[in-house]
Amino acid sequence: MRKIIILLVVFCSAACKPERVSLKFLNEFVVKDSLRFKNTIIGGISGIDFNNNQYYMVVDDAKNPRVLIGNIFVKNDSIKSVDFKTITQIDTTSQFYKNNILDIESVFVENHQINLVSEGSINKGKNPSVFKIDSLGKFIESAKIPAYFYAGSKAKPKHNGTFEGSSKSYDKKGFWVAMEAPLEADGEESTFYETQSPIRITYFDKKTTSATKQFTYQLEKIDKPAKGKVNLNGVTAILEYTENSFFVVERIYQSGYGSFGNTVRIFKATINEKTTNTLTLQSLKEEKYITLKKELLFDFTDIKEVLTDKIIDNIEGITFGPVLSNGNRSLILVSDDNFQIYGKQLNQFLLLEIEEK
Repeated sequence: MRKIIILLVVFCSAACKPERVSLKFLNEFVVKDSLRFKNTIIGGISGIDFNNNQYYMVVDDAKNPRVLIGNIFVKNDSIKSVDFKTITQIDTTSQFYKNNILDIESVFVENHQINLVSEGSINKGKNPSVFKIDSLGKFIESAKIPAYFYAGSKAKPKHNGTFEGSSKSYDKKGFWVAMEAPLEADGEESTFYETQSPIRITYFDKKTTSATKQFTYQLEKIDKPAKGKVNLNGVTAILEYTENSFFVVERIYQSGYGSFGNTVRIFKATINEKTTNTLTLQSLKEEKYITLKKELLFDFTDIKEVLTDKIIDNIEGITFGPVLSNGNRSLILVSDDNFQIYGKQLNQFLLLEIEEK
C-alpha cells in the first residue's frame, strides 16, 4: 500500500495541475513621471520579462527603441523600489531596422538574447514582426509569420491592433504571440454588444522560428457607456503559467473618460482537446471553431480605491515576480504611460499573488 501511495504522489506532482487559480492584489509602486535615465526618459513601458535575476522592460518609442534592464525590489510581499541599471539600445543601422517600422509591444528573454514583438505599421504597409537581438542590441534574426498577418494581406489586420503580447512557452520549446485585435477577415472589433471578436494566439517553434499551431481567444464587449472618439478593447499581454493555460490581460480604453479611461481585467484562458487549431484558416468568419476556454480572475476596478488617484492605467506587461513569504508565486504588471502625451498617466507597477488550489 505504501508503494502505491508514493507512486500516486509522484504521478500527481508531475501531472496534476491546480484546479482553481485566483489572484490577489498586494501593492502598487509608481515610478516618477518623466524620470531621466542615461539621457532618456523612463516611460512607454509596453512589456516586461524576468530573466537572469533581472527585469527586462521594452520601451515603445519608434524613434529610439530600447530595452530597460533593472531590478524590482520586493520585501514583505510589497514592491519597495524599481531600480533601472542599464539600457540596451536597438541597433538602428541594421537592414532589418531600415526595412521595418518598430512599434514594440512585448519582450521575452532567453539565453542572453532579447526577443521583441512589434506591431509594425499597417497604414504604411509595414508588417508586424517578432525578432531577436543580442545583449548589445544587434539584430540576430526574425521569425517567419503567417501571411495573413502581413500589412497588405486580404485578411486586413488592424493598424495598431496586431502583435501585442508574448510569452515564453511552458514547454520551453517555443513562444506564443498574441494579437491585440481581430483580423478583419476573422470578425468585428469589440464593441458595446456581443460580437464575434476572436484574436489569434500563435505558437512558434524556437528551432525553426516558424508558427506550428494557433488558437483563438474571444474578446469581451465594452461595458461602460460610450464616451469620446475612442472606445476599444483588446489583449495587451499574455503569460503561459502552466502548460496550455494563460493569464490574459484585456484592456478596454475609452478616451472620453480621461485618466480613468482604462478598464483592465485578467482572465484565465485554457487550451483543451476540443480547442480548434486555426493556424491554416485564412478567415474565421465562415468557419466553425472552438475558442480558448476563459474565466475572469481579476478586475482592477475592484481595487481602484487603493490605487494612486484611483487610476488603473494602461497595463501592457505581465511577468512572474518573486516567490512570496507564504511560498506562493507572484505576478508583476506594468503600464505604458505613453510618455504623458495623452494627458496624465502613471508608470504603474502592480504586484499580485497567485493562489492555487
